Amino acid sequence: MSSTAKRERILIVDDSPDTLEVLQRNLTAERYDVFTASGVAEAIEILNGTALDLVITDLKMPKVSGLDLVRHIRENFKNTEVMMITGYPSIEGAVEAVKSGAEEFLPKPFTDTELLSAVGRILDKARLRKFGDATPNQLPPVHKGLIGTSEAINKVAIAIGKASSTSATVLITGESGTGKELAARAIHYGSTRSSSPFVPVNCGGIPEGLLESELFGHVKGAFTGATESRAGFFHTADGGTIFLDEISEMSLSMQVKLLRVLQDKQICMVGSDRIRKVDVRILAATNKDLHDSVKKGLFREDLFYRLNVITIVIPPLRERGDDIILLAHHFATRFAAESGRSPLRFSDKALQSLRSYNWPGNVRELENVIQRLVVMTDGDIIDVPDLPELCRFSALRKTGFTRTLAEVEAEYISNVLAEVDGNKTRAAEILGIDRKTLREKLRKAKQSSS
Repeated sequence: MSSTAKRERILIVDDSPDTLEVLQRNLTAERYDVFTASGVAEAIEILNGTALDLVITDLKMPKVSGLDLVRHIRENFKNTEVMMITGYPSIEGAVEAVKSGAEEFLPKPFTDTELLSAVGRILDKARLRKFGDATPNQLPPVHKGLIGTSEAINKVAIAIGKASSTSATVLITGESGTGKELAARAIHYGSTRSSSPFVPVNCGGIPEGLLESELFGHVKGAFTGATESRAGFFHTADGGTIFLDEISEMSLSMQVKLLRVLQDKQICMVGSDRIRKVDVRILAATNKDLHDSVKKGLFREDLFYRLNVITIVIPPLRERGDDIILLAHHFATRFAAESGRSPLRFSDKALQSLRSYNWPGNVRELENVIQRLVVMTDGDIIDVPDLPELCRFSALRKTGFTRTLAEVEAEYISNVLAEVDGNKTRAAEILGIDRKTLREKLRKAKQSSS
């Protein structure tokens, strides 16, 4: 059972006391709130007084049948799902149950696993439907700048709150596109430095020969082209916070210079002998395993321990459950407003497809997908055929095990590039590689196809 704000409520309706006892015991063990009724009249009385998420009802019961109860629920309780169970299974009975509004039809005898799987599927669909029907004002509020209610993201929010109350250095780790800079901003703006600058620096996006100058500044004549003195990012961030993204891409020589700043709180502009003290909090981020980089001699161990005072791990989107749906609604609402469009809604099946996709590019990939959907979808409802091909079911893709690993990789890279409109820098970030590696892979793919 997925973690939610409240325990889901289930009513079991069956004229067999033994069946009621077994089902109640199994579902209670899975931390559902369980109610029981021995007939339809008793079930309706409970329905009228209790908000229920799911009703599990037997088909054949004395006086009033389970089908009548299904119809009653469908016409009177919009947010309650129904599952039919029966000891007299037939195709006609299953069709009639589904027509009446039952989400699942489970013939007896069934195993505990079959029961819990069916219940899980129904409640997952119910949650998606509730998100789909929600207006922007009804969606959960944003906390710490983060959108989501999953246990994984709640842990991040708590960690951010604790990190904000200190001046310690923080190392933020996570895959590309998970929102590491968003977490860094939340730490800064929740701290006592919030009125001072927050300066983000992409260490992997600045050529090695220029990074020292960009960070610490330079004086006039320090190198060819230095026609005037220029302050660096540490000067700009004085009193505030500097965010060093992709810290793992920093050369060993630059790591030594950064270590001195962490130890002494002093910087020296390129071409100058003058030392200047700075009051800057350092937050760093990486999508790589710095432990492994230290072992390989690619990252200084002393710098790692200096940075790793507090560690915050941002979970990948695929581990955040229903947060995917919340984020999809958030981006759809935002991009629709920017485009001057009325808000778009998602069909239930589109939400299921978004929820089940693996999202290798994480929140950044989801944001790109939703922006494209808002631009390209003609109607007011986004359905499965509107989604990118990778998010949709494909019978051929599911059974296509005759391709080589290189062919699968080439196809995936091509799809990622298509999603980011050919932007190789963003594609490399999503793929977790650098631009040089991406260019090499594209060259090899071109050669193999020619």
